[in-house]
Amino acid sequence: MGELKAKLEAALRDAMRSGDEVRKRTIRMILSAIRLAEVEKGSGLDDNATLALLHKEVKSRRETIEDAQKGQRSDLVQAAEAEIQVIQEFLPQALSEAELLAMAKSAIEEAGAKTPADMGKVMKILMPRLQGRASGETASRVVRELLQKET
Repeated sequence: MGELKAKLEAALRDAMRSGDEVRKRTIRMILSAIRLAEVEKGSGLDDNATLALLHKEVKSRRETIEDAQKGQRSDLVQAAEAEIQVIQEFLPQALSEAELLAMAKSAIEEAGAKTPADMGKVMKILMPRLQGRASGETASRVVRELLQKET
């Protein structure tokens, strides 16, 4: 069992003791999604896979917020925002733009990339280093900008 899953299970016990319904419900949903992914995979998830799942859950909640705002359902917006706050407690601290830029420059140098066509090589090096602290979309934008400046 991954360290993150153990942390989630401990947080669930704490939420049950304290009576925090939103926290308890959210953590149960996360653990349920983890169990489903483990069954689909046929084995336990490592922490990186669990982090990816948490990011997916946050993204899902953000989409829910957008839909709820269109439907003028402030109750659903508030519930989804509360769930996002709980999920984000278990995610690593996001990288600042400067930190991401430094990591991207390092990966570009390591890959020997010169043009935007080399972006795949750079991303292959960069993504494992990010470990969920920045989205792939943000990382690719930064790498693309840096490579376009070099040409």
